[in-house]
Amino acid sequence: MKKDLLRKKSIAKILQDSKEGFNDGEHHGLNKVLKVKDLTFMGIAAVIGAGIFSTIGEASYNGGPGVSILFVLTAITCGFSALCYAEFASRIPVSGSAYTYAYASFGELIAWIIGWDLLMEYAIGNIAVAISWSGYFVNLLQGFNIHIPAYLTMDYLSAFKANEEVLTLIKRGVSLNTLSENTLNAAQAWTSAPSIGGLKIIADIPALLIVFLITFLVYIGIKETKRATNAMVILKIVVVLAVIVVGFFYVTPANWHPFLPNGFSGMMKGVSGVFFAYIGFDAISTTAEECENPQKDLPKGMIYSLIICTVLYILIALVLTGMVNYKELQVSDPLAFVFERVGLNQIGYIISVSAVIATASVLLIFQMGQPRIWMSMSRDGLLPKAFSRIHPKFKTPSFSTIVTGLVVAIPALFMNLTEVTDLTSIGTLFAFVLVCGGVLLLPKDEDTSSKKRFKMPYINGKYIVPLLMMTLGAAFYNQILNLFNFNQSWEIIKEQIPFYLFMILAITMAILSFLKNLSLIPVLGLLSCSYLMTELGYTNWLRFLIWLGIGLVIYFCYGIRKSKLNQIQTE
Repeated sequence: MKKDLLRKKSIAKILQDSKEGFNDGEHHGLNKVLKVKDLTFMGIAAVIGAGIFSTIGEASYNGGPGVSILFVLTAITCGFSALCYAEFASRIPVSGSAYTYAYASFGELIAWIIGWDLLMEYAIGNIAVAISWSGYFVNLLQGFNIHIPAYLTMDYLSAFKANEEVLTLIKRGVSLNTLSENTLNAAQAWTSAPSIGGLKIIADIPALLIVFLITFLVYIGIKETKRATNAMVILKIVVVLAVIVVGFFYVTPANWHPFLPNGFSGMMKGVSGVFFAYIGFDAISTTAEECENPQKDLPKGMIYSLIICTVLYILIALVLTGMVNYKELQVSDPLAFVFERVGLNQIGYIISVSAVIATASVLLIFQMGQPRIWMSMSRDGLLPKAFSRIHPKFKTPSFSTIVTGLVVAIPALFMNLTEVTDLTSIGTLFAFVLVCGGVLLLPKDEDTSSKKRFKMPYINGKYIVPLLMMTLGAAFYNQILNLFNFNQSWEIIKEQIPFYLFMILAITMAILSFLKNLSLIPVLGLLSCSYLMTELGYTNWLRFLIWLGIGLVIYFCYGIRKSKLNQIQTE
């Protein structure tokens, strides 16, 4: 049984299966049309989205101007992971992303877990982005005096809760002025919504429509997706650069002091929002089979997009915190807010247009990535064969694309995901951890002659990793010691459990690095991503583990028996 769970696919077998397609005898391949420029644009499209227009405000409120440091730290963390993704992409240039990489390094069970994790990450991320797009789109229309009924622009639960809150305040005789504008709008949506059989008709129609539109674009071909992505990226980069240039003329340097008003811990409170702004560069690894030269171009696309986005994020953070005091930035639309504060209301319309385009491009990349993971899992027999079906004309994973559209569009109509969007961050970090760890387990590369593909540089971590762990332990000795104070309440201790797990992992990796001469870059990627996971809290970990538990039930009821490797072993 243990052997079955840890059975691996050799790199040669993965490449062979990719070529054959496992497509019910119909060997329709994917279109190989993507180049470095396209991949870089896709990376930028996936990274510069809602984060730069919304979550950056909350992060700046907590971290002050020093949030720019957090963007650098997060970029370095993602950089380690990007190099590991690049190594895998150059050696295993097939669709499937971290799922396929885990199959080659850890074995089938871990591959299933990461595949299931990626499905959660992409689905929840896509639903959240669709809902966010709807909000930006509705605000943009209102700027042109076009008003959609409120009950057609939000989810049922938000409207219900808002109405209950209003009724409670009315009963208590409390003024409704204490409520936010969003809450009042949601309550108004409830009271104005039509009913059928006593059930209120409340749904986020714009979110549904954008998902259907994006899904259709992804379905009809990678060329069309590429063109749309490139156009949207060029437009939003122009707008972001314009915002940066105009904003710098209104910067007051005094607003940058103190640079870290709430210290290092205050800065790290924004890690979830900042990391959420970065996730997505890995999505382009799912397009490996649609690249003209994946072994060379995929690594370049990942790294170029990461560098460009980091520079833009740092500049935006400095402009925001320089134009107004960081204490004023706890708003949902910080970019529009700071320009209104300096009297440039017209800039707000430009930002609204850019936000609509930016979030649509993120949705496009994720909607493109998820079906290719379904497809890869289906090829291996872990999902039904229909998921690996390639459209004979459009050369896209047709059935998987349709399923992805439905999985995202239907919940986007009715759900409010503010409680679970951090699952996207923890899911992504988990994928990064396994990719970094997987590089350490890859068999030695026998191809010493090829200079055409990316090869991650080997730096011996034998002494560097242990010394780094001891240095950090000494520097943060008091803070670490306080975490092991078990006289505190369970509510406090349970939040520290992820950090205890990280400490065990860090010590283990330091010992293994010394004994096994482990490569430094993947070790640093593994440890830095693991640390960021500890910042996401006990509740998110619990929800994440529940999701993985559901996935394990499905695997043991279906996947383990239907696996292609299992059929080969039993023949």
